Amino acid sequence: MSMHVPNGRWVVWLSFLVAMLFQIMPLPNIVEAWRPDWILLVMIYWVMALPHRYNILSAWILGVLLDILLGAHLGIRALSMSLVIYVVVLNFQRLRTFPMWQQALVIACLVCLHHLVVFWVEFVVDVASFDVSLFLPAVSSLIIWPWVFWVLRRVRRIYKVR
Repeated sequence: MSMHVPNGRWVVWLSFLVAMLFQIMPLPNIVEAWRPDWILLVMIYWVMALPHRYNILSAWILGVLLDILLGAHLGIRALSMSLVIYVVVLNFQRLRTFPMWQQALVIACLVCLHHLVVFWVEFVVDVASFDVSLFLPAVSSLIIWPWVFWVLRRVRRIYKVR
């Protein structure tokens, strides 16, 4: 009887947990506005790598968990992440073939979309004011994407996640 190796789901959900911790980790006020969207970056990677396993439902679940952890209106980030992941699912084959710099630009646009949807829903539901610092996480996500991609690809290969 041989040992059947699991397909690495625990590795993926552990990466989501680490991203969630990075997302809620306290930072100094100077750096807080530049915080990359760790959950969204990790989710985009896993959707691009394994679209048959991680999709809109996974994004919705992580978005609800993030809303709970941040104490925000329930469902705002779930809606926004689901919309972004829907765009990624529709174009995952195209995104895989892009060079890294183009992927990073697309990721920055998707992060902008995420923040604009969150802002719009918060504006409709509650009072929210527009500020240019809304787009600073897109810049930091653009810069950090190659490293996130490299680390998660390495983890995926080491643990044979499929």
